[in-house]
Amino acid sequence: MSGHRPIVVGIDGSPSSLQAVAWAAREAALRSSPLSLVTTMFVPGRYGVPIGVPASFFQDEERDGKDRLDRAAQTARAAVPEHHIEIETTVCSGTPAGELLERSADATMLVVGANRRGIVERAVLGSVSSAVATHASCPVAVIRGEPDRNINDIPGPVVVGVDGSQHSEPAISMAFEEASLRQSELVAVHAWSDIVLELSLDGGSEAEWTRDAANETALLSENLAGRAENYPDVKVRTIVVRDRPTRHLREQAENAQLLVVGSRGRGGFSSMLLGSTSRALMHSVVCPLLIVR
Repeated sequence: MSGHRPIVVGIDGSPSSLQAVAWAAREAALRSSPLSLVTTMFVPGRYGVPIGVPASFFQDEERDGKDRLDRAAQTARAAVPEHHIEIETTVCSGTPAGELLERSADATMLVVGANRRGIVERAVLGSVSSAVATHASCPVAVIRGEPDRNINDIPGPVVVGVDGSQHSEPAISMAFEEASLRQSELVAVHAWSDIVLELSLDGGSEAEWTRDAANETALLSENLAGRAENYPDVKVRTIVVRDRPTRHLREQAENAQLLVVGSRGRGGFSSMLLGSTSRALMHSVVCPLLIVR
């Protein structure tokens, strides 16, 4: 592969993973990055299945894996017909999550599909996207688009969640980069509390809310200032709300081409590698979600 770090996509043959390939191909074209398509073959014994299988079993599994990768490579090229992207395909024998996590150390990004319809798919395959988003060493894009929605051609902004903590700083930087690559507007959404806040008789006057809103708006502007100087071509729109970041980000994501969030929010325990907001969004937003560690 070229000197650029690859964008790695997990392939399982589902429509969801092919949507992830199409999105990743567009991202690879924007970044001039190679595309690495990875699939795994079933290994008897690892999942509690008896080992006594015909000798041809592994050959059949490998052939099926190569067929999945061929279809994925065709999907990638069809998604960006005006660009030449370098594509590498690999059939692995490890677990899907394990193989992707191992490759995350040398990847620009991991991309996984997460639009599972059946109960078994959601339980087994959906756990791969959760594990990857939680433990990967690089940003992870989770693609949940509807089958009839062309996620590569959706106009609209890049949306980023900003909570004021250090955990959102890498997400801000990547959101600016993505908006610049896509020549789109950047919408920065900041909620100054993760819990539901209400005006109260013992201290939440409207004047205090107004003062707090001004302070939080200034904090958001400060968080964005340095990056804005580096990306003068990116138009930035800010939204400051009191609480419920998940709800507000989900609303903004409805018409967005990409939603970017940090992997962990403010005030969480260090062992909680995936914050409640990013976890909830991963299972609910339709537009591509980029989780940045």
